[in-house]
Amino acid sequence: MPDLASSQKSGIPAAAIAMVGWAASGVIAKGISELGPFAVVFWRMWIYATIVLLFLKMRGTPLRKESLRISLKGGLSLGADILLFFSALRLTTVANATVIGSCQPLIMLLIVGRLFGERPRRHDWFLALIALSGVAIVMFGSTGVPGWSPKGDLLSVATVIAWTGYFVFSKLSTQEIDSSQYTGATALICAIFATPFALLSGELFVMPSTSAWFWLVMLSLGPGFTSHMLMNWALARIPAWFGSTLTLAIPVTASIMAWAFLGEELIALQFVGMAVVLVALGSLVIGQTKGRNN
Repeated sequence: MPDLASSQKSGIPAAAIAMVGWAASGVIAKGISELGPFAVVFWRMWIYATIVLLFLKMRGTPLRKESLRISLKGGLSLGADILLFFSALRLTTVANATVIGSCQPLIMLLIVGRLFGERPRRHDWFLALIALSGVAIVMFGSTGVPGWSPKGDLLSVATVIAWTGYFVFSKLSTQEIDSSQYTGATALICAIFATPFALLSGELFVMPSTSAWFWLVMLSLGPGFTSHMLMNWALARIPAWFGSTLTLAIPVTASIMAWAFLGEELIALQFVGMAVVLVALGSLVIGQTKGRNN
């Protein structure tokens, strides 16, 4: 299968770069402390949508109405994911928010696996329980760390569900439209979805400072435009399980960034929990691929 191998080879680095950008999004968003989470999402998504739509216009492939219809579920899932994630970051640590998010491959095993005719084995369920134990260790270890909140952790759990939906719809969309059309459509839908929440929150009455505008643009260009464009492009070339596996790099990368740039504390027990999560989920997803020749 040389064509498939070549296609996967080109998609792997694109997906890996997307992961780095998404890991940085939590750190950048938490650093814009002068704005509320709904305001951050509002400005970030409209800047992001504008960038993508201009990109499509410049390349001669403006956004089509059909793309909006096909991308509706993905756009709503992305909007819910970003609103929940940014809200969680204001209540709990970056480490907790991203480690809880690393459970996404577990849900992918249940949902995407069945979409492709796969059935979890006993060994898979065993690894899944170990992964959940690792998440519990991280959450328990953070109870004495400044910035932790159980409400933030609950929002992070809800984020996982929304993020999984976006991932699934992104993969399915590759069968109907080009990845750039899907990226543009989901960006616009997400921006529209976030607008009423931002207006009702009252947070839009505080205008961003020059520094905040800079980081909002960086958030839109890096984790927004670049990461989503690359991952949506990669999902047409790599299996869903592989893209899901790469999300396991997010909590480690994000935690290191938060420690380096935000001064967030990490204790030894949390590192143990992270290792358990990453090893167990990594083994689970990789075992799926080897067992089914994906």
